[in-house]
Amino acid sequence: MPDRITLTGLRVFGRHGVFEHEKRDGQDFVVDIVAWLDLAPAAASDDLTQTLHYGELAQLAADIVGGEPYDLIESVAGRIADEVLKDSRLSAVEVTVHKPSAPIPLNFQDVAVTVHRERV
Repeated sequence: MPDRITLTGLRVFGRHGVFEHEKRDGQDFVVDIVAWLDLAPAAASDDLTQTLHYGELAQLAADIVGGEPYDLIESVAGRIADEVLKDSRLSAVEVTVHKPSAPIPLNFQDVAVTVHRERV
């Protein structure tokens, strides 16, 4: 399905990481989401209820990132993807969680994990 809604650069403070100081001190995470669904009904009706409300999508992701701490950003991305895909109108979702302040003692720009889920 070629139609999609894309949300990029959602910055949320969270407490995810394997190390105790990551959970204690926290850091900013950045989330990108691509959701595939048929946008023809929304385009034809100009009705918000016929599409994925991107404000609610952003809030759902923010609540997960800002909520329960996980060791791995793979878990954070997977949880967001699973929750987003509960909307039966979606055929697939891709979630990228960036951890730009990951505790790596080298010069780097970003670390990110991307998960892709499709309706079976």
